[in-house]
Amino acid sequence: MTPFDRRRRSDAAELMDADDVDYDTFRGCLSDLATVNRMSLGYRPTLEFLHRLARDGRWPRDRALRVVDVGCGYGDTLRAIAHWAAKRGLAIDLTGVDRNRWSARAAAEATPQGMNIAWRTADIFDYRPDDSVDVIVSSLFAHHLDDTALLRFLVWMEGAAALGWFINDLHRHQLAFSGFKAASRALRLHPFVQHDGPVSFARSFVAADWRRMLAEAGIRPDAARVSRRFPFRLCVDRTKPA
Repeated sequence: MTPFDRRRRSDAAELMDADDVDYDTFRGCLSDLATVNRMSLGYRPTLEFLHRLARDGRWPRDRALRVVDVGCGYGDTLRAIAHWAAKRGLAIDLTGVDRNRWSARAAAEATPQGMNIAWRTADIFDYRPDDSVDVIVSSLFAHHLDDTALLRFLVWMEGAAALGWFINDLHRHQLAFSGFKAASRALRLHPFVQHDGPVSFARSFVAADWRRMLAEAGIRPDAARVSRRFPFRLCVDRTKPA
């Protein structure tokens, strides 16, 4: 059983991160996780960040807003963004990047025809977009990184995103750790999800973790916001000055 310690992040491995996971297992796990995201309103914080950009006049008037989703997995966050933007008549250019060899295939298969999202297989630190990037988002990606890689990710986003970036991740909390374990069994989610869900919470963050990492990345305390979102989400957002 994965130990839980609120004082520090766990370094326990998630089954989905193994290199030998087959395609059907990968797709089945991500499909169940997308269901959990919908049930837990997991897309809402990211959509509200984009809403603030539009409200504050930061959306480009002469072209589409270019958004890259790092660790896009099944692509469900980008599909939610696409639906949101279409309802509001906002032009948006969406790209999902994931290093897992199965991600682009699974995301493309789950995406309706006509929904213009590009899927790329790459390590994010090697990824070179065709055009400049306005916004970088990630959802349930950051907790997969150790502190060294996470620091590198923060520095990379700060340099690569013209308008800002948004991290949508988990809050390290005992109730979430225990509750997900019980709920995933009750819902009969994929066995990998039943294992990895509690591990994800054990690997995730408290606000002090983010404040420390932001300082190490050279980002001022007043330049990024750390906020708790229901249920058991801990998000970090950065909007650069106009």
